Amino acid sequence: MEFQELILTRRSVRKYLDKPVEDEKLGRVLEAARVAPSACNNQPWHFIVIRDEEMRQRLSEAYGRDWFYTAPVIICACGEPSVNFRRIDGKNYNDVDVTIAMDHLILAAAEEGLGTCWIGAFKPDVARKVLEIPEGIEPVAMTPLGYPAEPLQRAAKKRKELKEIIHFEKW
Repeated sequence: MEFQELILTRRSVRKYLDKPVEDEKLGRVLEAARVAPSACNNQPWHFIVIRDEEMRQRLSEAYGRDWFYTAPVIICACGEPSVNFRRIDGKNYNDVDVTIAMDHLILAAAEEGLGTCWIGAFKPDVARKVLEIPEGIEPVAMTPLGYPAEPLQRAAKKRKELKEIIHFEKW
């Protein structure tokens, strides 16, 4: 699929088939995240891949939507703030770098015919406990991963016009 078609077709999936994700496809999706750019090439990310049904069920405590934990795979993207780039004003780029890698992951999943749904509204303390995430590592986002119950197709997404968001030379 061409890139423009891929970004127009990718959408949030909230219903998954009861079909395992092949190791080869999962590997390519994770590789896409691994090679993502990061500030100063610090690569502060870690990904927890959850396939075990009991573990997925336990994650429902962190995010209780049925469709989330019934997907065959859940991926938790974490960052390591202590190794992250800090801008001159002190802003830590942990969330930015992990988000770039996660975006690579979800686009690669769409290329493989897999569905994802970006989850940021989860309880990080619960995810930390369930996934035994060590101190110094921060869970940033999660996504279910699996075959969509309905085919991915170009959806009419409401988006602002370019003229509303683009500024040339100055605001």
